[in-house]
Parts: sequence; C-alpha cells; structure tokens
Amino acid sequence: MIKTFTLPSSALLGLAISAATVAANPDSVDAMADKIEPQVIEWRHHLHQYPELSNREFKTAEYIAKYLNELGLEVQTGIAHTGVVAVLDSGKPGPVVALRADIDGLPVTEVVDLPYASKQTTTFRGQETGIMHACGHDTHIAMLMGAAKILLAHKDQLQGKVKFIFQPAEEGAPDGEEGGAELMVKEGVLKNPDVDAIFGLHINSQTDVGVVKYRSGGIMAAVDPYKIVVKGKQAHGAYPWLSTDPIVTAAQIIMGLQTVVSREADLTQSAAVVTVGKIQGGIRSNIIPNEVEMIGTIRTLDENVRKKVHEGVRRKAKGIAESMGATAEVTLPLNYSYPVTYNNPELMRQMLPTLSRTAGDKNVQEVNPVTGAEDFSFFQREVPGVYLFVGGKDKNTPAAEAPAHHTPEFRVEDEGMKLGVRLLVNLTMDYMAQAK
Repeated sequence: MIKTFTLPSSALLGLAISAATVAANPDSVDAMADKIEPQVIEWRHHLHQYPELSNREFKTAEYIAKYLNELGLEVQTGIAHTGVVAVLDSGKPGPVVALRADIDGLPVTEVVDLPYASKQTTTFRGQETGIMHACGHDTHIAMLMGAAKILLAHKDQLQGKVKFIFQPAEEGAPDGEEGGAELMVKEGVLKNPDVDAIFGLHINSQTDVGVVKYRSGGIMAAVDPYKIVVKGKQAHGAYPWLSTDPIVTAAQIIMGLQTVVSREADLTQSAAVVTVGKIQGGIRSNIIPNEVEMIGTIRTLDENVRKKVHEGVRRKAKGIAESMGATAEVTLPLNYSYPVTYNNPELMRQMLPTLSRTAGDKNVQEVNPVTGAEDFSFFQREVPGVYLFVGGKDKNTPAAEAPAHHTPEFRVEDEGMKLGVRLLVNLTMDYMAQAK
C-alpha cells in the first residue's frame, strides 16, 4: 500500500518559493554545472563503454566509489551486492535528502555508431549477448556524480545531510537473487541517517534536451509478472475427444484475460494492462500435451485497481480452466513485484517552483502516467519521493523517429545531462532551505 506522508508546516511554505528563498545563488550552481559539463560527459562515455549487468556492476561500483572517496565523502560499498552510498554532512542541523542513480546495463548488443559504444559481451540465460546501457543509466550515474561535486562545493550553504545512492539491479536481479532498490531498503539504505525525502530522475530518449516532465501521484506503473500452468489430459491429436486439451483451454484463458481490463477495470480513473508474453506447450503436431505454461505481466497505476486485476486474473484463469475440464495454477506475482512509482503530491507541489526555476516555465511539462515500471517505487513507499523525466533527444529529431529505450539503437545526447545535474542540486538545496 502507498503510504501518505504529511510534510511539516514549515516545508509547506515552500509552495510560495521565490528567488529570495533559494538556498544558493543560482548563477553559482549554473556556472559550475557549465564548468564541469565536460567532466560529466567524460564519465558518461567511460561508463557507456564498459556497462555491466544487474548485481554484477563490480567495476562500475569501483569507478563510482573511487571518485566519491576523492571528493572526501563518507563512502560505503557492497550494499545490495554492488551498491555504493556516500553521505555529505553539512555539519549543520537539517533534513536528510537522498539522491538516487541506477547503475546497471542490459543484455542488448549495441548497434549505434559512437566512438564510445559498448563492445562488452557476456552469456545471459545461456545465450551470448552484448551488454549495453540501453536505458541511460550511464547518464544517471554521471549526473549524480556531477551533482555531488557541486553540492560539496556549496557545503556551507547546506543544512543537513545529502545521501548519494548509486543503486544496482534496477533492471531486475538475476534469477534466484535479490537486488535493486527493494534489497537496498531491506538493508537499511534509508536509515542512519534517516532520509526525509528522496529525488530521482530518468533520461528519456523521446523528450527534447532541456525539458523536464513530471506528474503528481502515480507516474509509473506497478509491475507484477505472473505464470499460469494449465493442466489437462494428453491424447493423440487424431482423437481430441480423448483429451482434456490444455492448448485450447489456454487460448480461451488468453482471450478471457483481456476482459479483466476491458470489462472490469474503470479505465476512466486509471489505466491497466494484462499481457501474455509467452505460451509454451506440446512437442509435436499429432500429440495434445498434458499441460501448457503461460507467462505475462500486469501493469497498474492504482493500488485498488492492482488488487482487483490480480483477483480477476486468478478468477478468470481458474474458472475458464474448470469449464473446460482442466485446472489452472496461477503464480502471481511470479518472481518480483514493483509498487507504483508514486510522487508524493505535497512534495511534488513543493518542488514545482524549483523545476520552473531550473528548466524555465516552458520546459516544464506535466505528463500522463506511463505503464513502464521503476523500482525507485520501493524508496517512495518508505519516504516521500519525486521521480522526474529529463530530455535526452536532439531537438531536430522528431519524437516518432527517436530510438526507444531497451533497444540496440538507443541513444541520448550528452547535452541532456546538464539539466539533470542542475535539477538534482537545486531540488536538494531548495528542499533544505524550505525545511528551516
């Protein structure tokens, strides 16, 4: 369940934030962001060239930790396997602000013609594949490293502490392992010092450089993979009346599952998706098998809808199977489960002026939620959090022609990172200033 948080009355004063209440001279932050941009780009190019998969980000973690140690920060490593956490203590009382970047790559073979393109390869689930930062996590790391440098330079203007969280396995832990934000929370990453608010962002290949997108409430979906095993009775394909056909039953279940969303979910209030991604059964053309296995995914943007859809999937699968003389075993969730990525409404309202000041009013866009998922949601389930999208697309490229995330063609422009650096810094400093 999504928790509701009430901000202190002092924090609500931030709704009327003006230039006079900004924690630091914005020109100073902007000038430093300009100055370190080449270094941020250099970090990003290195990280892009040497990506690592979830829970295996060993060299990535070493690269990050070495830099944070050079800054003189208090650094911890090995959190949730390969996570890195550093704390910047201003020496003055105040809130603890957490900033998060995910650090893992994907089993994708890069085809983009870049001088820093990845040439890394591995074996993933028994198949040879390339490794690629095909979702922009390399930019997230570089942006947070840049933000750490600027915030350290403005230490005398901070009140409280900043916790920099470099999180592994956002794309999901390997089979049989725990990982990601859920494991970080379990291991106490939001404690000692206790985090008051957390901010994160994601670069987007189909949003113009310089644009930041936000939404109050649910911005990304909960994700729940599932498995359905339909069990029937095997027979010769020439004599189907001697069988209880699990293939026909599975086909009926697939069609029935579509009505869970189209006839049971109030789509005027919140979107939902039920997808079957794989169906497997049988071994040859003239044998009706004993069983069929299906796996799929459920995406929802509201906790009540989530519960209703889960109940509907179980009921439809079991009821249709029974009507066909078969049985259906439903495993839901299958191997992992992410909550809704939920931007705390009060915190979102509080920080909107910071977005406008940083990106400019015309570059701040409210968007509809998306049915992709993010394990940043595990942090937001514990403390108030805001998650944003930052543009990484060349303005001359039509959005329809921009490469999608998780594809071999994925690319984002280096120029998009400067806004992300400035946002992470300004969100931190403004939140601290308002919490006085």
